[in-house]
Amino acid sequence: MTGTVLILGSNGKIGHHCARAFAAAGWVVRIYRRGTDMTAAAMGVDVIVNGLNPPAYHNWAKLIPEITAQVIAAAKASGATVILPGNVYNFGDMGGVWSETTPHRPVSRKGHIREAMEARYRDSGVQTIILRAGNFIDPEGNGDIMQAFVLRSIAQGRITSGGAPDVMQAYCFVPDWARAAVQLADKRAVLSRFEDIPFPGHAFTANALRDQLQAHLGRPLKVTRFPWWMMRLAAPFWELARELNEMRYLWNTPHQLCADKFTRLLPDFVPTPMDRVMLAGLPASMTEAKLAGAV
Repeated sequence: MTGTVLILGSNGKIGHHCARAFAAAGWVVRIYRRGTDMTAAAMGVDVIVNGLNPPAYHNWAKLIPEITAQVIAAAKASGATVILPGNVYNFGDMGGVWSETTPHRPVSRKGHIREAMEARYRDSGVQTIILRAGNFIDPEGNGDIMQAFVLRSIAQGRITSGGAPDVMQAYCFVPDWARAAVQLADKRAVLSRFEDIPFPGHAFTANALRDQLQAHLGRPLKVTRFPWWMMRLAAPFWELARELNEMRYLWNTPHQLCADKFTRLLPDFVPTPMDRVMLAGLPASMTEAKLAGAV
C-alpha cells in the first residue's frame, strides 16, 4: 500500500531520511515548507511524518504544544495518519528493557512535555503511530549524538561518555527508523488508532563502542567522561547547557528498547548490522584513511 506522504521538518534527521525512504518505496512525497498553512499542505495526503522539533531543545514548553496542535489539526482535516518519533524521556530513571507497557515515570521537565504531547495525540482521535527510539545516529551527521557528543574528540583518540562507560544505552540508526516508518505506513489500515511501538535499534556501551572502533581504526582509543561541571557553570546564561544538564541522568540509566512488538508487526524487517551502525559516526576522512591503508 502506497500513497502520498507529507514530510514535516525535511531538513532534520527524521524528515530527511523519511523523504528518501518513502520515495524509494514508491510514495508521492510532499515537503512541508515552514511558515505555510500546514492544514492546506496536508489535504489529499495519506500520512504525515512529523519530523519537526525545536533545535537545541529551545523553548520546548511553548513550541512542542504549538507544533502538536498544528499537526493534529492538519491530520483531522485531511484524515491522514501521523507518524512521529517518540523518545525514552517518558520512562524516567528506572533502567531496564523498556516496552510499550513500561510505566511512564518522567523525571525531567522535557519528559513531562513529551508525555503530555503523546497524550494529546492519543486523545485527538487522529490515527497516530509513535515509533519510539533511543539516541539517533545519522550517517550524514546532521548534529546527531555521535557527531556532536560521543565522537566529538575521536580525532584525538577519545570517545566521550556522558556517564559510566559500561552503562547500556539505546541507539537508533535513522535510515532504519525511516524504513520502518514506511513499512508501518503500509500497514496503517490494520493498526490501532494509537500505536506506541518501541524501535529496538541497537544497544551498546561506550566501552563496546571503543572496542569496535579500535578494531576498525587499528589504534587504541580512550573513553573519557563528559565535563558536566562546564554545563553547570554555563547553565545560568546558556539555554542548551541547562537542557543538556537536565538529561544527564539518562547516561547513568542502563536501558534498551524491547523488540517484541516491533518484531510482531514487522517480522521481515532487517536492521543495519550493529558494527556498521557503530562505524557510521566516524568522520568520513577517518574511514577513508583506514580503507586506503588496507589497499
